[in-house]
Amino acid sequence: MTKHPRLLLACAAFVSLTGCATQNSPMPELKTEVGQLNQKLQRLTDLATALEQQTTLNRQSNNGVYLLPAAKSAALLKSDIGELSVQLTRVAPDASGVQAVLEIKNNAGQPLPPFTASVSWGQLDPVTGKPLTVDMQTQTITVEPDLLPGPLKTVEVKFNQVTVDTLGFVHLHNIVAIPQTQPVVAP
Repeated sequence: MTKHPRLLLACAAFVSLTGCATQNSPMPELKTEVGQLNQKLQRLTDLATALEQQTTLNRQSNNGVYLLPAAKSAALLKSDIGELSVQLTRVAPDASGVQAVLEIKNNAGQPLPPFTASVSWGQLDPVTGKPLTVDMQTQTITVEPDLLPGPLKTVEVKFNQVTVDTLGFVHLHNIVAIPQTQPVVAP
């Protein structure tokens, strides 16, 4: 008689251990979710770091505005043609380097006048986070008036001899309005 309770106890223990062993473990799913969250957190950290660098560069600049492609954010610029919001978008590889779009918006809502500006680009010093001037390149852009003038202009720009990964900064500076000539009316 004493053997049956032990056998019953052994069977009960076996059944409960078997039940534990056959449960689907949520550990692989949990590890996947933790990995995905870590990747998202790293992207947010990189974005915040780039935005902080962009803000610091613009605070220290007395001429123009710095845009960091990694910041993916607009920056404000007080210029002779008004307070502008400038953003670098659609950054993509190109046959000779990188192509992108500069979006320039007059924050007052007034139409932007035609103007010229210098655009410089290059790499950032990995230690200081400041622009490296050694391999920096510059080009002049001209923004012409549209048939329907408005407060927003988009300018396609090409950055030669860099890749998307090595394009650390874009500096828009020396903005000068182009004087508009008044049409001559014949008497």
